[in-house]
Amino acid sequence: MTTALITGSTAGIGAAFARRLAADGHNLVLVARDTKRLREQATELHDRHGIEAEVLTADLAEDDGIEAVAARLGDRRNAVDLLINNAGFGNKGRFLEVPRADELRMLKVHCEAVLRLTSAATEAMRERGRGGVVNVASVAAFVPRGTYGASKAWVVQFSQGAARDLAGSGVRLMALCPGFVRTEFHQRAGMGTDNIPNWMWLDADKVVAAALTDLARGRTLSIPDPRYKALMGAAKLVPRGLLGGLSSRTGRKYGPQ
Repeated sequence: MTTALITGSTAGIGAAFARRLAADGHNLVLVARDTKRLREQATELHDRHGIEAEVLTADLAEDDGIEAVAARLGDRRNAVDLLINNAGFGNKGRFLEVPRADELRMLKVHCEAVLRLTSAATEAMRERGRGGVVNVASVAAFVPRGTYGASKAWVVQFSQGAARDLAGSGVRLMALCPGFVRTEFHQRAGMGTDNIPNWMWLDADKVVAAALTDLARGRTLSIPDPRYKALMGAAKLVPRGLLGGLSSRTGRKYGPQ
C-alpha cells in the first residue's frame, strides 16, 4: 500500500482527496489544525476502508507546523508517495482593507509552505524514483485579482517549473486549478455565496477524480471542468487591462459580501 499526505484534510477538497485515496487503498497522513476533527476523520476512514490513517496536527502559517510536516515527508522509513498541498484560505476585503498580517499569513500558507513541503517530498521521492505532488491552486491564478490570485499564480508557475526540472526522475508535479467548489472555504472567510450562479459550482469529489486522472496522464496543470477550461481559454484572449477591470467587477459581484 502507498501513503498519501494531505494538508487541509478535514474539509472541502482536502477531505474529498482523503475519501477517494482511502477508497483506492492508500494509507493516509492527515494534516490540519484541529486535532479532534483529524482523529474523527482518521477513525472514519480506517473503519470504512481498512486503511491506516495517521494524524498530524500542524498550522502551516507557523514555522513549527511547516517543519513538522516537512520532517514527516522526509522520513525515508515511512515513505510518502503522494503529497496533496491543499491547505489554504481566503481573506474578505480588497487590498488595504485586509490587515497586512493576514495577507502575509496567506503567503506563508499558499507559497512558503507549498515550496518547503514540495521540496521535502520531492527530494525523498527522487531518491526512490517515483512519487507525485498535487499543489491546489485556483482559476483565480489566471486573472489579476488581489493577493489570493497572486499567491495561486505563484503556485501554478512554481509547480510547472519544478515539474520540468524533475522530468525523467519518476516524480510528477501538477497544479490543480478548480473554480468555485462547494466547501467551507467561503464561509470561513465570511464571504457571501448566494449570488453565485449554480452553473459555476463544482463538486469536490468530481474535482478530485479529474485531478487524479490528469496526474496519472502526466499533466502539470489541471482545470477540472469543461466550463472553466472554456472560461480560462477566453480569458487568454482578453487584454490584461480589460481583464483586470472585469475581474474586479466580477469579484465584487461574486466574491466577498
